[in-house]
Amino acid sequence: MALYLGLLIFSFLITGILVVPFINLLYKFRFLRRQQVTLDFQGLRTRIFDKFHKHKAGTPVGGGLLIIGIVSLLYALIFPLVFYLGIFMSHAYPIRDELNILFFTFISFGLLGLYDDLMKFFGFKQTGFFGLRLRHKFFIQWVLGFTIAVLLFKNLGIDFINIPFVGIVKLGFWYIPFAAFIIVAFANAFNITDGLDGLASGLLVICLFAFWILSSQSLDTSLSIFIALFLGALLAFLYFNVYPARIWLGDVGALSFGATLGLIGLLIGKTAALVIIGGIFILEISSSLLQMLWKKFFKRKLMAVSPFHLWLQNRGWEEPKIVFRAWLAGIMLAIFGLWLALI
Repeated sequence: MALYLGLLIFSFLITGILVVPFINLLYKFRFLRRQQVTLDFQGLRTRIFDKFHKHKAGTPVGGGLLIIGIVSLLYALIFPLVFYLGIFMSHAYPIRDELNILFFTFISFGLLGLYDDLMKFFGFKQTGFFGLRLRHKFFIQWVLGFTIAVLLFKNLGIDFINIPFVGIVKLGFWYIPFAAFIIVAFANAFNITDGLDGLASGLLVICLFAFWILSSQSLDTSLSIFIALFLGALLAFLYFNVYPARIWLGDVGALSFGATLGLIGLLIGKTAALVIIGGIFILEISSSLLQMLWKKFFKRKLMAVSPFHLWLQNRGWEEPKIVFRAWLAGIMLAIFGLWLALI
């Protein structure tokens, strides 16, 4: 545990040093939020979002790229050093295969999100330059999700889920679509949740602390090192992301971090705990999905606006109040999820 804590602090310091120059770089390249009418999960115009967030126009977007870069580079440098120093490495799966899957998810979903950010912030969507429609990007997410699921099934031999009070349930081949669904669902859930300053990144910190404990319990050193570096970078980023935010994650971070959170839950084998620990993300995407289905079948909206955090804002809740209370709810869900996973 001393090693993991030291790596967390090291990652925090490195990210803290680099984040301000990175913000200045984003300003230089005009990688900024533009004031425009935002499209919600259903593809409908959501003027309510811009009503509350138009003052944030000009905020740099792309913090996820910095975190992905720092965590990947630090891991590439530190992991061989751990072997060289002779530190004992326990592992639940073949280390190379596990790391290949982990970083493929972390980077591939980040690249898809980066593409989306480039389309939005440099106006390529309006010019038609190499633009993908929403359904095309969703299809790519599923391709990536199924690719990762097949690797989990074939290379790591994972074909089960652990259900509290029931035990291990073997899914066999059906594990592949199940795992793909978890990865894609959490990628989109995180993206939808990332609408208020500090909301999604703070909730992710809480979730990762819970899974850090579980990965230590399962004696998966390679995964624990990854989570430690990820947590350190996120904590440094969160300092600049809380209200009023100086930098946002962007889709490059949102898609990557959501998919990676889902993957971590699958690697540890605690999918039921993942649903509880990431409960706020589930609530956010469920509210948007319910809004979409309600409008489709009943020809009217269930709520004035979705997702849930925006509905609260429209009801008069101030942004910091929503975020802090979501964090508190996330902490309790993480504790409950940990309890379920450890019994």
